[in-house]
Amino acid sequence: MTVTLELLATEADQAPLIRNLYQFYAYETSDWEHEDVDADGRFYVHDEYLARYWEEPDWSAQLVMVEGAIAGFLLIERSEVPGLDALELADLFILKKYRRQGIGLAVALHALSDTRLPWLVRFHQQDEVAQAFWQAVVEELPRPSREIELPDDPTLVNFLVTSALH
Repeated sequence: MTVTLELLATEADQAPLIRNLYQFYAYETSDWEHEDVDADGRFYVHDEYLARYWEEPDWSAQLVMVEGAIAGFLLIERSEVPGLDALELADLFILKKYRRQGIGLAVALHALSDTRLPWLVRFHQQDEVAQAFWQAVVEELPRPSREIELPDDPTLVNFLVTSALH
């Protein structure tokens, strides 16, 4: 069965939609992020930071759509790691209903096909699902990638994907 998959760029007026979807992402990452919900029962979202996805060059928030339904989101940033000129696949979230269908892999490979700059992919060491997922992505990439150490957060695994093709 062929699935219709789309990445839709969002506009700033859709920030509340991304913010709402981010609640599901925050819930799933709360194990290793050690985040609690606020008094209103929601996870904290830094609204000024979220706004940057529509204000900053090379930043974007995209909806992952499957058969016209929202299946998740993709957040891309310009890396702010000192000395590293790269795009960063900041957050990729697929709702549970759409997992294990190759959708996340297709989205990641599509995003990483942009060769303007190298890409930085980061995930928490404790996130075993992310480790397996990103290993599968790295194996499918048509360009070199390597694990690198970065000093800003020792709990993260970091992969640098070069802009050169194999």
